[in-house]
Amino acid sequence: MDFDFPLRKIIHVDMDAFYASVEQHDNPELKGKPVAVGGGSKRGVVSAASYEARKFGVRSAMAGYIARRNCPDLIFVKPRYDRYKEVSQQVRSIFFEYTDLVEPLSLDEAYLDVTENKKGNPSATLIAKEIRQKILAATGLTASAGISINKFIAKVASDYNKPNGQKTVNPEEVIQFLEDLDIRRFYGVGKVTAEKMYKLGVFTGKDLKEKSIEFLDSNFGKSGKYYYYVVRGIHNSEVKPHRIPKSVGAERTFFENLSSEIFMLEKLENIANELERRLKKSKISGKTITLKIKYSDFTLQTRSKTLPYYIADKELILETAKELLYQSSLENSVRLLGISLANLNTEKKEKKEKEESVSVQLKFDF
Repeated sequence: MDFDFPLRKIIHVDMDAFYASVEQHDNPELKGKPVAVGGGSKRGVVSAASYEARKFGVRSAMAGYIARRNCPDLIFVKPRYDRYKEVSQQVRSIFFEYTDLVEPLSLDEAYLDVTENKKGNPSATLIAKEIRQKILAATGLTASAGISINKFIAKVASDYNKPNGQKTVNPEEVIQFLEDLDIRRFYGVGKVTAEKMYKLGVFTGKDLKEKSIEFLDSNFGKSGKYYYYVVRGIHNSEVKPHRIPKSVGAERTFFENLSSEIFMLEKLENIANELERRLKKSKISGKTITLKIKYSDFTLQTRSKTLPYYIADKELILETAKELLYQSSLENSVRLLGISLANLNTEKKEKKEKEESVSVQLKFDF
């Protein structure tokens, strides 16, 4: 099939159960056992789970006591972020052997544009296989990969043959692949959105493709246009080596739930200090302040306010955060508070970077 937009050779590499796999690699006694990185206490939260633990329904962001209830033999280990960063740097150094167009999403995953690469290898599929082999040799850890014409499809494909596998979606296979895709596997469609789509009779990519852009706009707002285009294989976002952040934030989870706004003011001040430090380090300012409140029953609430000017000063951040805190009464005792700043001054730079859409018809050896 011919596409009237740029075709690229994109690889999405995703380390398999990264944090937990590092722990199992460094401590052979943990191999083959259900492992959770994080806290197993009532206050603790699972940061990552091994595949052995996932069989019991243990997932990241799950409360530690629920994880232990699901899997009585679960072994909790404390996170070692310095170690994870060290391994992540090893992995990224391998990526840069092939291309400078590397866009990290987190410590354990990244996009690579290998349309033109340092090895002169025309096959993105073979490059992905080589990279995975090198990662295993260098770190003892496995990675999975997705390979296709754009970031969206590569991201979806990388999840297909996990762990320790890869999937290529060639240009001529894209449309059928997307039409057959369960809507829950579309990157950007969360649980709530999937349930809404089900109610609207959308279960697969084919069902989604049958909906007009007007229908999707009216039901899903700004995301409607995104869904309309990606199901047609159109996603022109480039791999950006230096990703421009959409927001900067800081948050704290407390050992004891806080039941009064008065007790939260000191906590908010500490969070504002940390946020100011991060903003100054990155030389960023923003207009929209969001207060994040997680209650003792794990329900989440956010309150936001947009100012007419850019700020990065902790006093102004704290003043607005306090205003948001007192905006309405608390629904329950609070276990977590966070402050983030969005609508950043970096977005002005990003708007200048316009995607080029040229009419090309390429046949790639994937």
